[in-house]
Amino acid sequence: MEIRYISTRGGMAPVSFPEAVMMGLADDGGLLLPAAIPDVRTRLDGWRGLDYPALAAEVMRPFIGDGLTDAELKDLVRRSYATFTAQEVVPVLAVGDTFIAELFHGPTLAFKDIALQFLGNLFEHYLKKSGGTLNIIGATSGDTGSAAIYGVRGKAGIHIFIMHPQGRVSPLQERQMTCVLDANVHNIAIAGTFDDGQRVLKEIFNDLPFKKRYNLGAVNSVNWVRVLAQIVYYFWAAFRVQERTGAPAVQVAVPTGNFGDIFAGYMAVRMGAPITRLILATNENDILSRFFTTGEYSMGAVVPTLSPSMDIQVASNFERYLYYRVGQDPARVCELMAGFAATKKLTAPGADPLFAAGCGGTADVLRVIHDCHHEHGYILDPHTAVGVAVAERFADPAAPTVCLATAHPAKFADAIVQALGADLAHHPILDALVDQPTRCTVLPPEQGAIQGFIRQTLA
Repeated sequence: MEIRYISTRGGMAPVSFPEAVMMGLADDGGLLLPAAIPDVRTRLDGWRGLDYPALAAEVMRPFIGDGLTDAELKDLVRRSYATFTAQEVVPVLAVGDTFIAELFHGPTLAFKDIALQFLGNLFEHYLKKSGGTLNIIGATSGDTGSAAIYGVRGKAGIHIFIMHPQGRVSPLQERQMTCVLDANVHNIAIAGTFDDGQRVLKEIFNDLPFKKRYNLGAVNSVNWVRVLAQIVYYFWAAFRVQERTGAPAVQVAVPTGNFGDIFAGYMAVRMGAPITRLILATNENDILSRFFTTGEYSMGAVVPTLSPSMDIQVASNFERYLYYRVGQDPARVCELMAGFAATKKLTAPGADPLFAAGCGGTADVLRVIHDCHHEHGYILDPHTAVGVAVAERFADPAAPTVCLATAHPAKFADAIVQALGADLAHHPILDALVDQPTRCTVLPPEQGAIQGFIRQTLA
C-alpha cells in the first residue's frame, strides 16, 4: 500500500514516504504530513508486550506503506536501537509520584538519538538503493546537532552541515559536535541565536535550484521521520505506566521549545494512544505556553536560560499543529504564516482541551532538581526539570503523569552545580571529550555565507 504525504501549505502534489524522507522541508515551504492518520486502537492490546524495537516497527508501519518491506523496517529499527546502552531502550522509572521516561540512553545522551539513529540508517538505506548522494543541513539549539552527526558520521554518500548558535549551547553540547572529525562532518558556529539558524535553514531549503543541485536533506524536525520515530515512545511510556498502576490512561509532560517532541505526542493521541492530556512545558522562552493559554502566538526576544535547548522563540513544528487546528485548511495556514512572517504574531480560534501548558523558570528548575535529588536520589537535567515543574500544577489522580526526560544531566553541569552545590552528574562519554581536538567554522547567520561555505566544501 502506498502512503502519501502532503504539505501544510497545499502547494505541491502528494509524495511517497521515500520522497518525503529525502525532501525534508516541503518544496512549497510547508511541512509534510501523512494524508491520513491511522486509527490503531484495536491493536493496542497486541502491542503492549512488545519490546521497544518491535513496537517501533509496528507504530511506524502504517506511515511507511510500500516505502520499506517488513524485513527492511525491522532490520533498520533493530540496528538503530542496538546503539543504546539501556536494554529497554527507554526505561520508565517511578520518581516519587511522577514517572520518568528516560530518552537519553543513545550515543549522544539526548532524546534526539531515538529519531536520528533511525533516520541516519534510513538515509543510508535509500542512498544505497539509488546510488545517489545527500548533503544534510541542520540547525541545532544543542542536542539535535550531535545526534544528527552521530547518526550519519562516516556514512558513504552523505555530508552533514550543522549550524549551532555560538556561545549559546552548553560547553559539552558544543564539544559533542565539534570533536567529531570525520571527513563528512562540518560544524558551523553562527554569530546569532538558534532562531537565526532556523531562519537560514528555511531560506536555503526554499532556494529550490540550490536544494536540487546539492541534493539537500534535512535532519531537523522539519523532516517527518523525526516526528514519526518519536511517536513510538508515547505508546511505550503509556503502556509501562499502565502496567504498574492499572490506570486506564496517562498524561504526559513534555519539555519543549521547537514543538516537535510534543507534536509526536499529539499524533500518538490522534492514533489512539491511552493518553488523556499533553502537558506542554516551556522555560522563560514561553511562546508556546502563551499560545495554549491565550491563543496568541507572538515572538519575543530569546532569553538565555539553564535549559538552552529550549531557548527558542519560533517553533518550527508549530505549523504542523496549526494545520490541524484550523481544520486542515492549507489556504488558512498560508495566510496565518504569512501574517506571522510580517508581524511576528498570529492568533488561532478556540482552544484545545488536549493541552495544558505552563512555564518553568530558572527558580522552578533549580528547586525541582534540588528537591528531586534530596527526596529521591535522582538527578534531573534542567530541561526535564522544566517538565516536572509544570507537571506539578496539573496532577490528576485518575491519570498518572509521565514526564519525558530529554537529556542526561551530565550535559548541563552548570545547572547541576547551581542546584545541588556540587558537580554530581558525570558520564564517561562526556568526560572523555575534555581533551579531544575540535573543528568548527564561525560564520554570520546569513543565507549567502552558509551557501558559500557549502559550495566551497563540496567543491
